[in-house]
Amino acid sequence: HVQLVESGGGSVQAGGSLRLSCLASGNTDSINTMAWFRQAPGKEREAVAATSTGGTKTYFGDSVRDRFTLARGDDKNVMFPQMNNLTPEDTAMYYCAAGSTAPCNFQEWRYGFWGQGTQVTVS
Repeated sequence: HVQLVESGGGSVQAGGSLRLSCLASGNTDSINTMAWFRQAPGKEREAVAATSTGGTKTYFGDSVRDRFTLARGDDKNVMFPQMNNLTPEDTAMYYCAAGSTAPCNFQEWRYGFWGQGTQVTVS
């Protein structure tokens, strides 16, 4: 089993930035991709970004590609999405996910482990 803990959410004004973090622990040898999804009230969950645990490949969702980056910590099980130029449309609960899949795969069912989520509110 893999545990995921997110942090770094909060409130920010439009145009601002936030940096989230996700720490994976437990049987991390069973995963090779970590990802971020988000879900706004009344909307379906949306893929934000995914990266291989080796850090060699990273993919972004269309709505964030030009504004978000994804950094890895020295520990391969830590990742830091940097969200820039935020808009109210970025307001959502952001979830860290992990699975044994390729990072180009954004389908939720491919990720067997999920964190509790961290709220991001842009006004």
